[in-house]
Amino acid sequence: MDNSDDPARSAPPGRRPDGIARSLRGRTAVVTGGTRGVGAGIAQAFVAAGADVVVCARRPPDIPVEGAEFAPLDVRDPAAVRDFFGGLPRVDVLVNNAGGAPYRLLADAGPERHARVVELNLVAPLTVSLAAHDHLSRARGAVVMIGSVSGGRPSPGTAAYGAAKAGLESLARSMAVEWAPQVRVNTLVVGMVRTERSHLHYGDEDGIAAVSRTVPLGRLAEPSDVGEAAVFLASDAAAYITGASLLVHGGGERPAFLDAATVNRG
Repeated sequence: MDNSDDPARSAPPGRRPDGIARSLRGRTAVVTGGTRGVGAGIAQAFVAAGADVVVCARRPPDIPVEGAEFAPLDVRDPAAVRDFFGGLPRVDVLVNNAGGAPYRLLADAGPERHARVVELNLVAPLTVSLAAHDHLSRARGAVVMIGSVSGGRPSPGTAAYGAAKAGLESLARSMAVEWAPQVRVNTLVVGMVRTERSHLHYGDEDGIAAVSRTVPLGRLAEPSDVGEAAVFLASDAAAYITGASLLVHGGGERPAFLDAATVNRG
C-alpha cells in the first residue's frame, strides 16, 4: 500500500504532522514548572504547535521561553493555585511538570523532608488538576502528567521521589476514569534527560557520556523529545487515548545481569 500521501509517514524527522499542530492552534496550555529543563522544552513544543502557553513557577526564568507567558505560582499552595486558575479565561491543556528531588538517602533525612518531596511531586499535581478541572471539562481538554521511570523501579537516593511518581501514574489512571469523557488524562513516563542540571545527577561530560551508553538509543533524551510527546498526547491525534502511560526513555535500561554473566554476552 502506498503511504506517500500520509502526513504522519511522510513528515521529515523532527517535524510533527500538520494535523497535530492544527489541533492545538488557539488552545491554551498551562505548563507547571515550565521555566527550565524539561518544562521549558515542553513549553517550547506547545508554542511551536500554535498553542497559547502559560508557564508557572515560583521564580521567573533566567531565559524566558519565547512565545510563552510567565506567571508566578507555588503549586504547593492550594489557595494560590485556585486563585491562579480562577483568573484564567480558559484552559485546554494542563501539563503537570513541576517536581524533582535532590539526592538524599532515606536514613540521611527525617520524614518531614521526604514528605515535602511527595507533596511537590504527587500532592501538588492533584491540587493543580482539581483547580483546573472546570476549565478542562468545558474545553473537553487534556491533562498530561510528567512521570518518571523512577516510579517503576527501585530509586535509591530518591526513594520518596520514585514513590511519588508511582503514585502520580496511579492517580492519572483513576482521574482518567472519573473525568471521562470530558477530560483525557495520560502520563509520560520519562527516562534520563539532558538538561542544564544534568551534572547534578550524572557528573561531568565523561559521566554523561557513560550514562548515555547505558540507554539502548545511545543518548539521553532532550527536553524537546519530552515536549513532542506531550504535544501528541494533548492533541486530537490522541483523541482516543486516556489512562495510558507512554514510555519516553530511549528503550530503558539494559539489564545488569546480561553484562555480569559469563555466557551469552552478545
